[in-house]
Amino acid sequence: MVTIQNYVRAGSLEEAYELNQKRTSLILGGMLWTKMQNRRIQTAIDLCDLGLDRIEENEEEFSIGAMVSLRQLELHAGLNEYTHGAVKNAVKDIVGVQFRNLATVGGSIWGRFGFSDVLTVFLAMDTYVELFCGGMVPLREFVNRKQDRDILVRVIVKKRAGCFAYLSVRNQSTDFPVLACAASCIEGEYRLSVGARPARAMLLLDDQHLLDEELSEDSVEAFAGWAKIRIPTGSNLRGSAAYRSRLVGVLSRRSLNQLKEMQG
Repeated sequence: MVTIQNYVRAGSLEEAYELNQKRTSLILGGMLWTKMQNRRIQTAIDLCDLGLDRIEENEEEFSIGAMVSLRQLELHAGLNEYTHGAVKNAVKDIVGVQFRNLATVGGSIWGRFGFSDVLTVFLAMDTYVELFCGGMVPLREFVNRKQDRDILVRVIVKKRAGCFAYLSVRNQSTDFPVLACAASCIEGEYRLSVGARPARAMLLLDDQHLLDEELSEDSVEAFAGWAKIRIPTGSNLRGSAAYRSRLVGVLSRRSLNQLKEMQG
């Protein structure tokens, strides 16, 4: 059960940041995971009046406010056209439509949850987070930082030429993923993001140059085998480490083959 003493709708990011410096304060997103905890919150801070619930697109990037819902991601035509449907595929199995209408991008990225489909798919892109005090930080760097009292304002996706694919394995539809996998080729650089290991998502680059400029069956197989060794996995109620390692090989192979089809 969560107990809230004071509720504040922040009038500015400056006010929200100042209020959030106390350890007993909390920034509210969709509050879907928070309400499942047992904790006492002295000051709950709502960002709903700060205009952070929009996805803005221009020729260079997508700017996604922290209060944008997962449902907005799922339905955004421009974002899904750019990612070949990878973003929609990443969020469509997260619980249900009612849940996705409330869950926020900011909460998903800031939390850096091990089970996060959202973190996994954005990690495979050229993605940055905008922090109120910390400024622009590459997501690949942010994902490994410890949480602090800063505020995530926006997620920025650069429109670099590329193709993207997203796959996951779930024991049951709408459940947390047993393993999540996003693959991309951005301006010739291949990336593999693996989440639900069950630890938070990690990014693997083809620094061994195993993949051809034009993917072949042999190069895909070689990379999948290498990823299976390089990506550490663990065990929990949804699956064992050995099972997850096997899935790393399977999903990386399948996602790379999807990229191959896109490349024509």
